Amino acid sequence: MSAQRVECLPDEIGSLFLFEKLTPEQLGRLCEAGRVERYEPGTVYAEGDPATCFYVMVEGTVVLSRRVGGDDVEVTRTSQRGVYAGAMQAYLGDRVPQVYNNSLRVTEPTRFFVLPADTFADIMHDWFPMAVHLLEGLFFGAKSAQQAIGQRERLLALGSLSAGLTHELNNPAAAAVRATASLRERVGKMRRKLRVISEGAYDRETLAGLIEIQERTAERVAKAPVLSPLEASDREDLLSDWLDDHGVTDGWRIAPTFVQAGLDTDWLEQVAAAVDEETLPSAVGWLNYTVETELLMDEIQDSAARISHLVDAAKQYSQLDRAPFQVADVHELLDSTLLMLSGKLGKGIRVVKEYDRTLPRVPAYPAELNQVWTNLVDNAVAAMREADGEGTLTVRTARENDRLLVEFGDTGPGIPAEIRDRVFDPFFTTKPVGEGTGLGLDISWRIVVNKHHGSLRFESEPGDTRFQVLLPLTAPAPDDPPQEESA
Repeated sequence: MSAQRVECLPDEIGSLFLFEKLTPEQLGRLCEAGRVERYEPGTVYAEGDPATCFYVMVEGTVVLSRRVGGDDVEVTRTSQRGVYAGAMQAYLGDRVPQVYNNSLRVTEPTRFFVLPADTFADIMHDWFPMAVHLLEGLFFGAKSAQQAIGQRERLLALGSLSAGLTHELNNPAAAAVRATASLRERVGKMRRKLRVISEGAYDRETLAGLIEIQERTAERVAKAPVLSPLEASDREDLLSDWLDDHGVTDGWRIAPTFVQAGLDTDWLEQVAAAVDEETLPSAVGWLNYTVETELLMDEIQDSAARISHLVDAAKQYSQLDRAPFQVADVHELLDSTLLMLSGKLGKGIRVVKEYDRTLPRVPAYPAELNQVWTNLVDNAVAAMREADGEGTLTVRTARENDRLLVEFGDTGPGIPAEIRDRVFDPFFTTKPVGEGTGLGLDISWRIVVNKHHGSLRFESEPGDTRFQVLLPLTAPAPDDPPQEESA
């Protein structure tokens, strides 16, 4: 936007609060080094452009805005003389990206005192060397503190997740160990039973028939139907009666195993037809070990698959083998987070997923979004635990205009009206001492808004609290989170 240059008056510049303590000589140098420009309503500079000037308003009205997704969101609107914006961090030089971190426009004819960024940096170092050192210390100290705090928050989350993951891994691992021990025992008994059968007066054809039945039995185990409790009970009674009628002792013990394997009385009749009546109990016992062996191997396979699934979920959650910035499926991220947190959810919290699977993948920092999901789920669970220990966590995804919505709803007591304005403030927490840092929502806000150019908002009433993350379906190239700017 073009501007009209007007006369720079030292007295007028000196009346601005930023310069009111300067000497006449310093004010004169400012007017020589800088300029006063008059802007008509419109944009003065745009977010992301190289920061070439420092602006101080002499008179008029300014509006500062930030880009959120595809929208410009107004941050500040003021007519106060002396407010400033632009290349405020020029004194840091090339140690930080020198770009405008917001957009500045005027709504009426407005005059600015404009100082080139390099001149502003020189004057700061010449006139206020101690202040520059203090400002540098504050800037980089705050940045380091923010990184340390973020790391601390991630470590706290990792500790909680590690406990939950350990619990989740222990169950299938213990099941696999038990099944392996039982399998070893069953295989030993099956070998002994086979020896007993082989010592009988069986011809080659009879033994081949038994072997064939064994093979078909193993196949039926793999294809066993899922029965209702009533259906399973009825079939167990039938099998138990058949076994008793045919002289097989402890038929009531064998019947449930056969039912689990999908076997019925028709199958038993085939076995009975293959051997004589005297040998039938031994043949049934041998096939029972076959069935148990197959079921135990299925249990081991299921346990190993469960462990593999958990490891994959942990990798998905941590994104250890992925690029920091990538196109990601939010549903995969949500599922991995919920799985990692399943130990914390416990039996009292019911999880409901309302996913819109038609949503596209979005450019994002997946590992950091997983941290957002963790913080929001953790807060929701804590709220429900505080109430009565039970509740429903609803995770919903949907499309909202040109953005992707991820919503976390809980049935907790809600957020009191008197603290709603403070929930995103750093170090503000309602959790007991030692249980919360008060940084979860602040970090989440920075990740969503600053890093992903999205928005984070909430609605709350007793029994229905919803935190909503809105992410743009498209995003700019990855960069560092922008620094805050004043006006």
